[in-house]
Amino acid sequence: MRRTVLACLLALCFLLPLPAQKRARNVILFLADAGGISTVSAASLHGYGEPMKLYVQSWPQIGLMDTTPATQYVSDSAAGMTAIVTGVKTQNGVISMGPDTERGKKDGRILKTLLEYAEEKGLSTGVITNMPVADATPAACYGHANDRRKQGELFLQIFSPRFGDGPDVVVGAGRKALWAQAGAQIEEASRKAGRTLYDSLDAVPDNEKRPVVVTDAEPDVAAAARRALRLLSANRKGYFLMIEWDAHTDNPRKGLDNLVRFDKLIREIASQVNLGETLLVFTADHSFELRITGGRRGVPLLEGLDEWMANNSPKDEIRIPALRVGHSHTGEEVLIAALGAGAEQVRGYMPNTRVFEIVMQAWGWRPEPR
Repeated sequence: MRRTVLACLLALCFLLPLPAQKRARNVILFLADAGGISTVSAASLHGYGEPMKLYVQSWPQIGLMDTTPATQYVSDSAAGMTAIVTGVKTQNGVISMGPDTERGKKDGRILKTLLEYAEEKGLSTGVITNMPVADATPAACYGHANDRRKQGELFLQIFSPRFGDGPDVVVGAGRKALWAQAGAQIEEASRKAGRTLYDSLDAVPDNEKRPVVVTDAEPDVAAAARRALRLLSANRKGYFLMIEWDAHTDNPRKGLDNLVRFDKLIREIASQVNLGETLLVFTADHSFELRITGGRRGVPLLEGLDEWMANNSPKDEIRIPALRVGHSHTGEEVLIAALGAGAEQVRGYMPNTRVFEIVMQAWGWRPEPR
């Protein structure tokens, strides 16, 4: 009798429909460049004097993400971000092209990015960074090139998009270098596209709905993110927003300060968006050579750093009581954390290409055959 009842219950379980996965209308990808697990841990100790105090460390859906590129063990930002936004691993130095690309010599297969899928579907899109606006991480969202150094060529693709009308909000640094590479072409392309170029966020008028801001100094990422969210959220179909904040720790104070500020911004944004229809993803494109080798509670993590920097070459490995910091990218897995609609897909070990799949599944879209 008990076996019969158990069999009936099991059969009923198979007949019952599975809980429907929440569909995302909006996706925000937070990218801490070089923000590996050791850097995330150090940022909590630096900012709060205790472990596990960052907001992203409280998110329930977490995993470990492999960052290896197509043929090597250690990734740069170009290959790392390409994998994240296209679902395909490629060669270092290559921007949203396939692994058949020869860097600086031959184009490979064009890889369609998350931003381009969003544009094709009529969503609003944005790219914000404290780094040069055509650097590897932001450029991988909207551009394609066989060499990340072709920043002028990459930036011009904002004004001649393959899908939709291009990213709606663009904010980043690097104005001097970009204009040195392709200033006249940029001015002409923006004019033809009907896009106004601004040299600061403050210069953007209140009625501008699609600002392109390229600054000389690092822009205010938090202010840019707030402005972008106001503009992008007006689209009833939804939006895709990528926000990058550099966390390289070859200058430990700057890198860790950046990550602490980024985490505060993420907390602010999470409190303002509707998590029932918005997927938030935090991760890094690769890790970095920082190790916590000592230290104790009550003593600042960076104790001794100013003295060390005053007496050593910037090229030397940093050695202070609590930290040892080199100057290289590293190949270990990085944290991926998620919150909101579709976040339940983030769990366990995964390749960086899985981020693309998670976002597409959250939207309920099927990628094109490759």
